[in-house]
Amino acid sequence: MDCKAKAYILSIGNELLIGKVTNTNASWLAQRLTLLGYCVERIIVLPDNMDDIVEEFHRAVSRANLVISTGGLGPTPDDITNIALAKALNRELETNPEALEMLKEKYAKRGYPLTPEREKMAKLPKGARPLPNPVGTAPGIMVETDSRLIIVLPGVPAEMEAIFKDHVEPILKSRGRPYFYREKMIRVKGVPEADLTPILRRALKIDEKAYVKSHPRGLEDGVPVVEIHVYASSSSEEEASNIVDKVEKFLIEEIRKTFGQSASISPLN
Repeated sequence: MDCKAKAYILSIGNELLIGKVTNTNASWLAQRLTLLGYCVERIIVLPDNMDDIVEEFHRAVSRANLVISTGGLGPTPDDITNIALAKALNRELETNPEALEMLKEKYAKRGYPLTPEREKMAKLPKGARPLPNPVGTAPGIMVETDSRLIIVLPGVPAEMEAIFKDHVEPILKSRGRPYFYREKMIRVKGVPEADLTPILRRALKIDEKAYVKSHPRGLEDGVPVVEIHVYASSSSEEEASNIVDKVEKFLIEEIRKTFGQSASISPLN
């Protein structure tokens, strides 16, 4: 598939790597970014290690148009994403006045003092912009460098989602949709996935912007069930829709011609 609006997602936290926490943030972000017209090319899970985080920010910024990370923005010693980002960008880490005011207001309402540990959450790479956190305390971070956009979000799902919906999504939409994404699903009952493979292979050759993927769903009434996902991205909404329609039509016709009455086919959307 043609992909010029590339996105990388960096998920940061030891808790993800030891299986203590399921990485729902990455799947949520990937779906949102895809619908906004971005091609998510990498989802990378990292430990709370400075060198690893700096290295991956370096790599992501050199390859992607949009980089979004989650995790490591809190007050504890292992929350080092803001520091690592500053190092990766070779920028000074400084206390951002706007972020500091956000934290002062949050903690004043709760009756807590602004300790050095809490003030750490206001330290951003020079030139970065804080993103208000309507659910928690740590603000998100937005940085632009060489036409690349970097967004750093908290790891708590409710906080991450709230900042993305309130601030990140409007920013991405204001930049214009880089691509239009369209998809369709076909449910095939009565044909094993392996027997569908030659047809899927031919379907992939219809258009380079199209992608076709089969998903076996086990047995139903003793016969195999397979779902086929067809999707395409294009700079034209009409073209993306036409490509998906064309591939769907090809698949349905070829499966019926090849397997006849033994195949039950039903579109899922």
